[in-house]
Amino acid sequence: MKIQRFRHWHLRASLFAFLLVVAPLLPIITACGVGHDAAKTANKDPTTPLSQLLRLEKIEVPGGAELITVHAKLLGLESDKNDKWIPLVSILRDTLGDDIPENNRLRYVWPLTYTRPSLKQRLAAAIPFFYARVGNKQKTSKTPPPALHLAAPEGDVWNKIFWAALQNVLLDPYGTPIKASASSYRRNTSDYRKSHIIRALSVLSLYEAVEGESALSDAEMATIQGRLLLTDKTFGGLVDDANLRNYYAKKTTQVRDERAHNWELLRQQAEAESLYFEPLLLPDGSATHALLWVAKRDLMKNHGAQYNGRFLNIANPWNDKRLLNWRGYVETRYFDAENQTVDSDTAGAEAVEMIPLALYGLDNPKIPMLLVDFRDNYNPKKREMSRRVLNDITRNVLSLSKFGNMPVFLGRTVFDFVTGRRGMDINQPSRLQTYSQLKLLLALNESMEPDLRNEIGGRLETISLNPFENDLNAEANLALEQYDALVAFAKDPSGLAAKLDQDRRTEMMPLEHGRTERLALRALNMLTLGTYIHREERTHDMQTRLDIARRLEHHTKFLQQIAKSTAEVEITANLRDVLRSLHFIAEHGTEAGAAAASATAKIFARTKDDETRRACLESLSRIHNSKAKNELLRISQNPAVDQTLRDIAADYVRGVSPRTEPIAVTVNDNSAIKVGQP
Repeated sequence: MKIQRFRHWHLRASLFAFLLVVAPLLPIITACGVGHDAAKTANKDPTTPLSQLLRLEKIEVPGGAELITVHAKLLGLESDKNDKWIPLVSILRDTLGDDIPENNRLRYVWPLTYTRPSLKQRLAAAIPFFYARVGNKQKTSKTPPPALHLAAPEGDVWNKIFWAALQNVLLDPYGTPIKASASSYRRNTSDYRKSHIIRALSVLSLYEAVEGESALSDAEMATIQGRLLLTDKTFGGLVDDANLRNYYAKKTTQVRDERAHNWELLRQQAEAESLYFEPLLLPDGSATHALLWVAKRDLMKNHGAQYNGRFLNIANPWNDKRLLNWRGYVETRYFDAENQTVDSDTAGAEAVEMIPLALYGLDNPKIPMLLVDFRDNYNPKKREMSRRVLNDITRNVLSLSKFGNMPVFLGRTVFDFVTGRRGMDINQPSRLQTYSQLKLLLALNESMEPDLRNEIGGRLETISLNPFENDLNAEANLALEQYDALVAFAKDPSGLAAKLDQDRRTEMMPLEHGRTERLALRALNMLTLGTYIHREERTHDMQTRLDIARRLEHHTKFLQQIAKSTAEVEITANLRDVLRSLHFIAEHGTEAGAAAASATAKIFARTKDDETRRACLESLSRIHNSKAKNELLRISQNPAVDQTLRDIAADYVRGVSPRTEPIAVTVNDNSAIKVGQP
């Protein structure tokens, strides 16, 4: 008994060490063709640089904005229209008509494959317990709906609350049919939007890996990707912008760990069952999915062999007569005497027919997720349906909620724990994400044989549960049509420019009203579930005031980010950039808020540079609020601070020697700073 426990401990420790040290490097190792299994099974690596698969286009919008669109060269399309270059994601950036990046504001994200459903799709989506596609939307001439309003993400929260209230108060009392129909429609609508947001996120992540100068800064990419990730959270729209970068970094690390974990689980299990493991790579080299193959020559040799399908979740291939007479897709590969893949003209190469068995997603938090079973389409579909059926029965038929019924809560908790812990691929919440990424992979992976791509694509459409979904060719055509409509809308002065003006007038609200009035207007917005939006009247100085407010916000966030570090400022940041932000806050101290004062005080405490500390004191003296005055008072009474600086802070508190002339004058090209004297 002790020996068995020791072995289990030893195996767990070995697996942990592997995941910690080796697993994060597996995508790199396999992409380079190193390793026994990778060499045996990998397709040719993608050779086309990302810059030849992705391109970016910018269009000026009247009123001072840019429409930025990422185009991708999609493979496997039936049509050669537009040389297969398809616009996938568009982003509106409000620049206020200048080239100063500090006052830019991101507005909208349009996944261009995301479209308004047809009437037939809407009717099918409202049918309870209907889990299938009903065909494609053929054409559209309308401007695409934005999937997310980046400048007002809280609107998404109120929209969710509004529909939840409408469902519970107005629809649920009318009985099960109406409740089930409304719930089904909401679920399909939410899943459809979520799947295209996930794809937009994947496209932007790929574009981020393109070498060369990017049209979007690192901060903007972090904001977009963080906001897209948070759409999956009920109150994600209320997360402060300052936390987006950390959230995105945390999620990215988590996804990489999950992929490495699932990669190793699937590879080891495939090797144990004498199957062939092949990762499927996106153009940036990341592996999000994997294929399992069986060699036809092994079917007779291993006939009747024992089979453990844990993690694989497919039927025993060694007792399946269908494989011996397989009429589906077959791929011929060549192996040498050491069972390594080689070119067909290599001396002594043996031709081996390979049969695909299954395709898996690697992004699931617990286990590899079965997405395509080449012998049984119903196998992955029933796993895809499991979560939907469970939710629909408990809520719509039995009217049970895990939050309002303790037995249901305990039962669901235990069920979710057991299925995840034991490696059971049912009731998994991340299937939607993995399916959406697979569609993108099929469109961009150039190493996959066309016939195999079509085979997987056809099975993928059969498995789909959402009536709103369209196939890849239909989405490409819709994206082209919607992009043309969006460009026309952007160039029309009464189109996107007018919408932009409304957004700016909404942005003016905090600048025109005091704290009490702002609270009242926001409360009114909340009480109307986001329906009422207060907009100020347009004034001649609106653009100038927005410019100052946005730049103040930019510099405040920059200082907050620097202040979060426990190390000295000299180590974590460029002091010139810090001084530049401090000078701007001092120049516009009357508009700066408590957040700027707090960040400035933290910078003072975490730097030993005399010039930076004096600039902090100057900035605090110019900020007109009690927080800044309290910080100056605290500094003046701190015995750990140099006496000269304490005296300066005390003078500012008493107002003995107020400084009236500006500390800094920022020139138009944003490249020089003039520091004033007291």
